[in-house]
Amino acid sequence: MKRILYTYCLLLLCCIAKAQDPHFSQFFASPLTLNPAFTGKFNGNYRVAGNYRNQWPEINNAFVTGTASIDFHLFENKMKSGDMFGAGFMFLTDNSANSAVKMNYGSGSLAFHKAMDEDANKQFSIGLQGTYSNFLINTSKLVFEDQLTTLGFTGQSKEPIAGQTLQTSYFDANAGLLFTSFNLENNSNYYLGLSMYHLNKPTINLSGTNFSLNPRYTLHAGGFYAFSDAVGLHLSGLHSSQGGSTETVVGGAFQLTASTDATNPIYVYAGSWLRLNDALIPYIGLEYSNTRLGVSYDVNTSSLKTASISKGGIEVSLIFTNQPNTDRPINCPKF
Repeated sequence: MKRILYTYCLLLLCCIAKAQDPHFSQFFASPLTLNPAFTGKFNGNYRVAGNYRNQWPEINNAFVTGTASIDFHLFENKMKSGDMFGAGFMFLTDNSANSAVKMNYGSGSLAFHKAMDEDANKQFSIGLQGTYSNFLINTSKLVFEDQLTTLGFTGQSKEPIAGQTLQTSYFDANAGLLFTSFNLENNSNYYLGLSMYHLNKPTINLSGTNFSLNPRYTLHAGGFYAFSDAVGLHLSGLHSSQGGSTETVVGGAFQLTASTDATNPIYVYAGSWLRLNDALIPYIGLEYSNTRLGVSYDVNTSSLKTASISKGGIEVSLIFTNQPNTDRPINCPKF
């Protein structure tokens, strides 16, 4: 059927099936979308994280993505020192084509963190995640071919699905592995992780056509080195593959200590990441006590920069960790 809607749907679903999931430039600030093994991987009672991304706003609000998550520890007082169970919940919403197309996800995660040495400076983590997803197309926000006539735009269409809401839902299975190592003597650390999403290859059924969602594999790593008590450097990167598409992001940020108050330390972050063949991503951040705010902006460098006017999109992240538990610390990378 040679109509704009079906053409759009086919292009979109092919993109979903063969390209990449919604993603964040600040991948390090969205732990449960990066790797289920990060669930409960923090020092505190619970962690709340939120992310907002508006990608290519000059192209009719092409993609607007937001998340909210909370994770916490389980059986903390019944585990061997250095070991920990974590549980978490996350909601993600992704609106595209000026909200004509919407995808909403609700996830539940479990992870186990195993100490590899007596002081738990080295840990191995494994995480599992189940996701219920809903995909929706509001056809009233799309333009059909027969609405454009020699007399102009009529706003009326004879297409049988015009004005309808098309939707489907599916279940996802995800998993991840993570290794972290901390050296308290020189205040340095590094980590290496592998996450796998859509392991069950869920089927998306829309208007009688089925599409399988390809698995996404992400290898990610990072580290921190303190040059002094006042200056340190965080480095991180990832390589993600889904269907026929790949994404590689590398970069880092300097950590500047603005206050050494033990109760409410203040850190300032400044740096940049690079998404290869796509965008330069300047980043600034501020951490006060248990709260970290990060802001980045994608400067589009690919061939799409003509349409996007080099405006890749703004992104904001906020992470709050409640009341650190100093008796049984769980070390966690920040970037």
